[in-house]
Amino acid sequence: MSDTPLKNIYLYTRYERFWHWLQATLILILLVTGFEVNGTISLLGFETAVRIHNVTGITWLIAFAFFAFWVFTTGEWKQYIPTTRKMIAVVRYYGYGIFRGESHPVPKRKEAKHNPLQRLTYLSLAALLLPLQMLTGILYWSYNSWAEYGLGGLSLSSVALVHTALAFAILSFFIVHVYMTTTGHTILAHTKAMITGWETVPEDEHVEEWEKKAV
Repeated sequence: MSDTPLKNIYLYTRYERFWHWLQATLILILLVTGFEVNGTISLLGFETAVRIHNVTGITWLIAFAFFAFWVFTTGEWKQYIPTTRKMIAVVRYYGYGIFRGESHPVPKRKEAKHNPLQRLTYLSLAALLLPLQMLTGILYWSYNSWAEYGLGGLSLSSVALVHTALAFAILSFFIVHVYMTTTGHTILAHTKAMITGWETVPEDEHVEEWEKKAV
């Protein structure tokens, strides 16, 4: 890694850390039980997997609603405003520069916790992928009431296919996300930051104008 002097800053609040680990746990449970319901694996038994999957899904939906409320009432939504500034530099860094020990082109700051690639990824996840997964899950769960709700024209197999495809997309994100946590100045630096709240960043305090405008 780069020899740039480092310092510690308090970057993640208690609620952010709580939400991060809660969501990670809920997603893992949903993936395991969901794949069992789908017949991909056999671990808990079908009925038990269905029951746990349903309860966990409802818990996730409620927790996600609280997260959305927190994001908009605290102003943290500004952290997710997408930008293309330095996007190519960030992509180049993760694809090439990181293996040569180069410094990250967009270091974390309190004013800008996420780099351009993270902003786009997290926004797509929170505003599109997860809500769609929850919607298809609710539709799947309420199948017996479709006619009552005027949804008789829906295809159960299509809803199930979309729900499963989104599950694989979330699994892919989860794997990449775990890998990315190992790319700090030490292999466990980012994980430790999400436990303690303190992130290690370059000593330079400089924040570019686009970062200020984005938040």
